[in-house]
Amino acid sequence: MGMSVIISTATAQDAEQILKLQYLCFQSEAELYGNYRIDPLVQTLDSLHTEIATNLVFVARLGDEVVGSVRGAVGADGAGEIGRLCVHPRLQGHGLGARLLRAAESGLADERSATLFRLHTGHRSESNLRLYRRAGYAPVGNETGRDGVLMILLEKDATEPAYVASA
Repeated sequence: MGMSVIISTATAQDAEQILKLQYLCFQSEAELYGNYRIDPLVQTLDSLHTEIATNLVFVARLGDEVVGSVRGAVGADGAGEIGRLCVHPRLQGHGLGARLLRAAESGLADERSATLFRLHTGHRSESNLRLYRRAGYAPVGNETGRDGVLMILLEKDATEPAYVASA
């Protein structure tokens, strides 16, 4: 690639690109479950604007194009909840999802004092589960989403060091 992918905080001007990217990226999930009414595919632009204004939303940019995004918020129990992680299909498999996940974790820990990270993914989403396991997440339960998809809940202690320093 001639350019570097830069991760930064999303702005209101990014909302339309994020929504289009989300729609593109979650098509494969919808196909996997035979359900094209999953939450990421029915989100409105207005609700995304609200998320950008109130939550932590990060984007990965390649030049002016948004090629990845992730969201984070702190739940009522103080846990950092991470969601809607997506990377443009042409850039998947190059570590960008892991970089976005780390950005959300850092933001939630540093800016919102999260001591635990929580996320969920569909039970058939093997590539997502691999990414989250590699990042230190462990399954803690299941729940059925509003869209009827069985989700695996995963958690990770926010105080665990992201990297082990070597001598």
